[in-house]
Amino acid sequence: MALILITDDAAFARRMIKKALKEDNHEILEAGNGKECLEIVATNSPDCILLDLLMPELDGFGVLKTLQEEGSKIPVIVLSADIQDAARTQCQELGAFTMLQKPPKPPEIKEAISQALQA
Repeated sequence: MALILITDDAAFARRMIKKALKEDNHEILEAGNGKECLEIVATNSPDCILLDLLMPELDGFGVLKTLQEEGSKIPVIVLSADIQDAARTQCQELGAFTMLQKPPKPPEIKEAISQALQA
């Protein structure tokens, strides 16, 4: 069991991912934007972060940059509906563990988290 932080401005997306992860008995935290994500990271130390790229207040790129600057070792799985080469490259440079196409299928999420937790 791991502490997973789901960061997405779409409540429906968070619910769908949460439902899939609850089956594996993970503890779930939720953030609706990048600013909330960083506040939760500062107080809860999640084992893994699922991160949407396009959000209000602070987008996923900003979260990745801040985590990198802070020297965070928390694996981040980026979720995006439009994974283009430039975005993929930028995410990798900012330390993302991997990227998944939105909406991710539950087996893909579970496998990515399993790999991230073992890395």
